Formats: sequence, structure tokens, C-alpha cells
Amino acid sequence: MMRESGFTLMELLVAFAIVGLVIGITPIAYQKMRETAQYRDVLRTMLSELRGARQRAAAERTETRFSVNLQQRSFGIQGGTMHSLPDSLTVRATVAGTELSSDGVAAIRFLPDGGATGGSIDVLRASNSGGVRLRVDWLSGRVSQEAVGP
Repeated sequence: MMRESGFTLMELLVAFAIVGLVIGITPIAYQKMRETAQYRDVLRTMLSELRGARQRAAAERTETRFSVNLQQRSFGIQGGTMHSLPDSLTVRATVAGTELSSDGVAAIRFLPDGGATGGSIDVLRASNSGGVRLRVDWLSGRVSQEAVGP
């Protein structure tokens, strides 16, 4: 007696259930992956721009400003390309009183002698999983980073 090949109804239902579960989970995982990539990209770019501003001030023997526009959600070296911040991130800046303008632009000025006006910039994730604080030392102009808890 020959047995017919094919799938039973139960096997098909299990397969469809697994496919439905994978399709349901994929957008959530993709969104988290995308937010993580944006967070890392902003940190990498901001750290690079801060260090670049310090190097430019020393090399060109002129003051160089790194600014964060808190209202327009952008950052960069003054006179250069401004980078936008994704909506999934929150940014806070602590700078010298003279470096905070009324239109929401916070700046850190790097001086030719190696110093800076100092300050810090916090880049926080929207998911309350913490973030990073980028610090600029006022005496040496050195840029460092440290973790910020949720």
C-alpha cells in the first residue's frame, strides 16, 4: 500500500503560527537595532567633531567653537557641517554661561593654547537605558566620555 505525500493540517497550522510569530517580532527588533545604530553614529560623530575642534584650534592657532543647537536638534563645528539629531535621542548640554545663547545654542570654545571653556554634553537614549556624557576639560581641552545611568 502506497502512502500519499504531503502535509497534514496540523503541520500547516504550526508552520503558519511560527511564520506569524517571526513577522510579529521582526519590526520590534528592527526598530531597536535602528535606534542603537543611530545612537552609536551620533556618539561617534560628536566625539570626532569635538576632538577635531580641539585639533583645529591648536593647528590654526585660532578659537574654534563646537555648538549644539538644542532647539533645532543639530550639532557641529561652527562654520562646518551641522549634523542632525534623531528623535530617539535626548541631548543636554552644560556649558559656561557666556557660551549659552538665548536661541538655544550651547557652545564649547577650544582655545589655541590647548584650553577650552569646558562643559559636558549628555546624549541619552529615549528608552531610559542611559547614555553617555562627553566631557571637555577646561584646563587641557581634553575630551573624554563616561556612562550615564538611566
